[in-house]
Amino acid sequence: MSYQAQYERWLHSPALSQPEKDELAALSHNAGEIEDRFFSLLQFGTAGLRGVMGVGLRRMNVHVIRHATQAFANVILAEGKDFAAQGVAICYDCRVHSQEFARAAAEVMAGNGIPVRLFEAMRPTPELSFAVREYGCAAGLNVTASHNPPEYNGYKVYWSDGAQLPPQHAAAIAAQMEQLDVFDDIQSLAYETALEKGLITLMGKETDDKFLAHVLAQINDKASVAKVTDTFTMVYTPFHGTGYQQIPYVLGELGIRHLHCVPEQMVIDGTFPTVKSPNPETPESFALALDLAKKVNADLILGSDPDADRVAIQVKDKTGQYVQISGNQTGVLLLDYLIGAKKRAGTLPADAVALKSLVTTDMARVVAEANGVKSYNTFTGFKFMAEKKNQLEAAGQGHVIFSYEESIGYMIGDYVRDKDAVTASLLLTEMTAWYAAQGMTLLDALDALYAKYGYYGEKTLNLVMPGLEGMALMANLMAKLRQTPPAEIAGTTVLRQKDYQDGTERDTASGAVSPMALVGSNVLAYDLADETTIVVRPSGTEPKIKVYVLAKGKDSTDSQEKVAKYAAWAETLKELAK
Repeated sequence: MSYQAQYERWLHSPALSQPEKDELAALSHNAGEIEDRFFSLLQFGTAGLRGVMGVGLRRMNVHVIRHATQAFANVILAEGKDFAAQGVAICYDCRVHSQEFARAAAEVMAGNGIPVRLFEAMRPTPELSFAVREYGCAAGLNVTASHNPPEYNGYKVYWSDGAQLPPQHAAAIAAQMEQLDVFDDIQSLAYETALEKGLITLMGKETDDKFLAHVLAQINDKASVAKVTDTFTMVYTPFHGTGYQQIPYVLGELGIRHLHCVPEQMVIDGTFPTVKSPNPETPESFALALDLAKKVNADLILGSDPDADRVAIQVKDKTGQYVQISGNQTGVLLLDYLIGAKKRAGTLPADAVALKSLVTTDMARVVAEANGVKSYNTFTGFKFMAEKKNQLEAAGQGHVIFSYEESIGYMIGDYVRDKDAVTASLLLTEMTAWYAAQGMTLLDALDALYAKYGYYGEKTLNLVMPGLEGMALMANLMAKLRQTPPAEIAGTTVLRQKDYQDGTERDTASGAVSPMALVGSNVLAYDLADETTIVVRPSGTEPKIKVYVLAKGKDSTDSQEKVAKYAAWAETLKELAK
């Protein structure tokens, strides 16, 4: 069916409300917008769905939610009645329409005879992962667009291990969506009826208490926190989102007395009125937190994203200015601290393992191995880290104590299989207080790590390519890089060219090709002669190519000069894509 025919079908469908029809009618003379909304399904990828909210086949709305949920239900039912009877856990965040979308998904699951455990109100993403595991559910889903701007919403799907869906199950849902009609093939049971029949059960404080007990069990050194509790001061912001209750609670239980929460951003609001974008990775998002930190002379600023799975921090430098510590740096600091804290507490497993994504700094591997902890790379995405953790521990090949990505995501403990800002906030605060007790800031600690392990520098570039044209440009760029692999980058020889799609590594000088352990993802990497690695991959959730520059230098200046040089090269890829 053409995009114009799809538009006409939606415009006249009895499934649409009058406001939805009015929205579509207003587009009648805008052919470009009609094409963008209806030329295809909103792509269901390994991260589920994510898109701008609005009416249309390629927008996030209640009809697309029902369509995706029917496909998800079919995949669950295909595993057998006993599996489906384990039910599905459903969670949602603070965004506009999130509760509506979550209830619509619950109604479809119930309409297919699959029991639902639905959170009574919004909750952090890691608690959804926990609930799937705690209650032995077959699967889970979360209505959230994480840190995206307010016009976005999304739909994350989880399997029975509490991790986001592996690629084969995501592909099965995508295939079902292609076969199912967006209106006619949906089985749904009204919310109140499903509640009465026991097909929807609400979760609340009882699940919070179980989850938070596991979080608090991760505390390593409460005594050191107590040493500085009278002087240690911090600021926290949830960016209007789901961390607003649990993160202040666990910090209080840790012993933090001087916790100042940004009052404007403790107000739940899916329009995020106080920030351009609720992304803690962006330093300017911390403007209000920074103002408060200066007033109270805070030692630490901490911010979690709206669904509380990612967290970023800022601390004071020697001039008294607050600076943001990158995800790469934060992860290295936390890994080093956890190893030390667990050794001091006698809780470090003899077979301890750390996991990181292949686009995360190699400094993490160096720190882990220098301390007797094994390290493994995975593809980007915590589903791959969860898969690796499950594999290693099931085979008795190690116990994973820490997993992280450079994009401020951290997974700790055995009770979740996803990023967890609640636990990470607890341990980042414990770490900062522990260093304060030693008379050090996190910047002092980072400098000490660089002096000990080498000077690493990193930068991630986002080459944004929106819309239908952008999809073609992204595919074109990856094709060109494969057809003509660069023998040098910014004047530096490429020693090895790695293609993770087919799992091959090519030696540039000899042309020899060898297999790699990781295979099956649209990622290219280049190891350069000066100890720099550059990784190129399309984002799985947003319309952009991501380029990661991972450098090592003889000192801080050298590493940053390398980062700047290769970042400039990365910008030229925009032209190559055309």
